[in-house]
Amino acid sequence: MVEMSGVPLRVLSWNVHGLKDDRAALVGLVRELAPDVFILQEAPRRFGWRPRSAALAGECGLVVGAGGLPALGNLMMVSLRVAVGVNWCLRYPLTPGRHLRGAFFAHGRVRGASFTVSGSHLATDPAERPSQAAHWKDELSRLEGPVVVAADLNEGPGGGAWRTVGDGLVTTKDDEPTFPASAPSRRIDGLFVSPDVDIERYEIIGTDRARAASDHLPVLADLRLPSG
Repeated sequence: MVEMSGVPLRVLSWNVHGLKDDRAALVGLVRELAPDVFILQEAPRRFGWRPRSAALAGECGLVVGAGGLPALGNLMMVSLRVAVGVNWCLRYPLTPGRHLRGAFFAHGRVRGASFTVSGSHLATDPAERPSQAAHWKDELSRLEGPVVVAADLNEGPGGGAWRTVGDGLVTTKDDEPTFPASAPSRRIDGLFVSPDVDIERYEIIGTDRARAASDHLPVLADLRLPSG
């Protein structure tokens, strides 16, 4: 049997709908999938966001790694396999009358392999998305080494913002929809990696428990990072 090279990393990305749905279903599914890195959109971002985020992470068997209010509800949780280093947040220019949005960035390390994770949630307004995607991509372009990028982009692979974010990165061509969870018809949630990261598995989780937990379906990827 040939042993796969590289360091395995399981990543889950999910818009959790502000935790408005079946929390037990959400926690149970995250525990079942056992990600090393869990990227959330619409995580706690208002009063009490720190203890609320920590409580959710504890229920999921994870710890908070980056993001939260400074990233406008984009949050990263990690398993104890992952050491989180320098992390920072980016806020996009505010359009009057719209939601303030942003992204988080975090350097991580697992079994000697280093990588950077970034997560975001782009606007529902198609007039706002291109600028937000461009701001995010500008910061992403400065990163070196293996990169993992995940977001609710609020548009599919044919959209300009999706193409901006995905430029130079790798994802799958599977157009399986992620939204709305009850009757999926649109793929608006994506996960991308730099070319030096192998994607062994890329799956939209469409179980009953996933549909009960949020209005989006989660994206799961099993990756192989280049060895340090």
